[in-house]
Amino acid sequence: MLSKTNRLRKERDFENLFKRGKSFKKDFLILRVVQNNLGDSRFGFIVSQKVSKKAVLRNKIKRRLRDIVGRNIEEIIKGRDVALIVLPGFEKKSFLETKEALENLLKNIK
Repeated sequence: MLSKTNRLRKERDFENLFKRGKSFKKDFLILRVVQNNLGDSRFGFIVSQKVSKKAVLRNKIKRRLRDIVGRNIEEIIKGRDVALIVLPGFEKKSFLETKEALENLLKNIK
């Protein structure tokens, strides 16, 4: 689980991220990154109803992504705001496929 200092929650932070952030795409994941003036990196996860109508499945995807990010948080450069956007088709991926795709995207931030 991510600590509160590593969570991106406020709407204005997401707006800033979408206005000024750079985008990276891998399979069914889009990563938006922008530099912040904080000591820690913050993460937000976006899974729309286009991915699945079931909230249970959308929450499962978010839990998986949080787990992967939480395990790799020490390797990520500090001072970034990151949004992970899930595209339709992602729900069919296994945990290992998800982990590989996300870890490859996180290497692009460096």
